[in-house]
Amino acid sequence: MKTNAFAALAAAVLLTPAAHAGFVNGNFETGDTSGWTTGGGYRGNEFNSTLDPVNYLPGGSHYSSSINHSAIVTAGFDANTGNNLNRVYSGNYSYRVEDTVTGGYGSAITQTVSNYQDSSIFFAWAAVLEGAHGVNDAATFKLTLTDLTSMSVLVNREYNAATTGAGVDSRFTYNASTGYYYTSWQVEQLTNLTLGHTYQLSLLAADCEPTGHRGYVYLDGFGAVTPPVVETVPEPGTLALLGGGLLGMARLARRNGKVNAIAA
Repeated sequence: MKTNAFAALAAAVLLTPAAHAGFVNGNFETGDTSGWTTGGGYRGNEFNSTLDPVNYLPGGSHYSSSINHSAIVTAGFDANTGNNLNRVYSGNYSYRVEDTVTGGYGSAITQTVSNYQDSSIFFAWAAVLEGAHGVNDAATFKLTLTDLTSMSVLVNREYNAATTGAGVDSRFTYNASTGYYYTSWQVEQLTNLTLGHTYQLSLLAADCEPTGHRGYVYLDGFGAVTPPVVETVPEPGTLALLGGGLLGMARLARRNGKVNAIAA
């Protein structure tokens, strides 16, 4: 009987599908960029039509090891959107590609997943791009998905802050007080993937080509399923009301002799 049991267990193990890779740290909840490769460099005189995220990663033509404009960020409101955009889609962290203050640069992030066993890749993004110029030289967000098994580029998409022409995008809202276009959190879906192939997803945020206008993008929730719904944080005014209400309740209770004193 024991022999038959061991034989059945061995057969079950042999029939178990081989492990496959998904996104490592796809929601950045480790508080760092574990599982990802990042980079940045000077944009120079290059139009949006030829920008490639890979060129800003280690080994790329624009990459500089001394440039690090991107960062893990925590929940809170983005000032350039008039405090209308939470920097985090869900959880405690997201990744901001490029910085909020310096023009003339681009930054990128990438991850390769091997033996991918799902038909789609999902992630959430929110772009904050200073408005100026046309479709080919405005601050921009680009993403590419390459099938490394078949050596073919499957997706090459761009969203930018052009003020004229085909680049004007209904996803963006304009904040006249700051001069920035911004989106709410968008969920991107990359579909029709071949199971078992190896894919490289690369994303780039770049300032405008004349270098004077800034652009950056928040990323979160990479994986094989739709990212969870946004977990909002209370607005400052709401927090103040809550704090004031709790303080008033505490004072009232203390007058009624129902609250123990708390040491300062």
